[in-house]
Amino acid sequence: MPALVVWIGIDHCGDSLPSRRFCFVQERATIETIWNGLKEAIRLIVSQDPALFEILLLSLRVSGTALLFSTLIGVPLGAVMGLSRFIGRRFLIALLYTGMGFPPVVVGLFVYLMLSRNGPLGQLDWSIIPNLFTPAAMVVAQCIISFPLVAGFTMAAVMGVDPALRQQVQAMGATRWQTTVAILSEARVGVIVSVIAGFGSIISEVGAVMMVGGNIEHRTRMLTTAIVLETGKGNFDLALAIGVILLAISFITNVAMLYLQGKGFDE
Repeated sequence: MPALVVWIGIDHCGDSLPSRRFCFVQERATIETIWNGLKEAIRLIVSQDPALFEILLLSLRVSGTALLFSTLIGVPLGAVMGLSRFIGRRFLIALLYTGMGFPPVVVGLFVYLMLSRNGPLGQLDWSIIPNLFTPAAMVVAQCIISFPLVAGFTMAAVMGVDPALRQQVQAMGATRWQTTVAILSEARVGVIVSVIAGFGSIISEVGAVMMVGGNIEHRTRMLTTAIVLETGKGNFDLALAIGVILLAISFITNVAMLYLQGKGFDE
């Protein structure tokens, strides 16, 4: 396992010539491992490896579905929290901010306990309640992770809009719904950032999906869980290849969001 040996070698490098030579050889092995990972990523993509694309499509489907539900619920709720004043609002904001810092593995444990056969929801045996170790269970876990981020950042973006805009829109006879739409339009950059943050929090998450999905081949194996599995098996080239693809997805998503904001790299 070259990558593991590298760190051991670096930690024990001394001033003697043999020690320095040992560190140089191991550092070179690490560079070769990374380079092999990049080449393997290109080979897997060009050859359209079925196993890789199965994992990729499942990851996008699960995270995309979770993000859709989080956006449909989180954006309106964030707008209401930012525009309205009611009893208990501060308490709800505190809960929302707490949710933004939820450890994913704790969310996975919570969903696991809820959906297990002996759990409160698992005992109901309803068709709308997903079973453990299914993509639907992973969607539930990722919704809980991303929802507070989408709602919280949307609320912050709405609260950052100039209050005079709301007064001007209302003075023109706009309804409450029209006022909310106008403010969300003004805060669209912040809303888009909230969606990006929500997607970033779940596409790279591993603890929750590993716990409720089980990392089952051909059923619940995601990009992140595949990286953990291949690293544990010592297949560093394949793990790095999947990691490169995961980074590429994040980069493409952020580039797309930049253009949706009407911005380019020349600004």
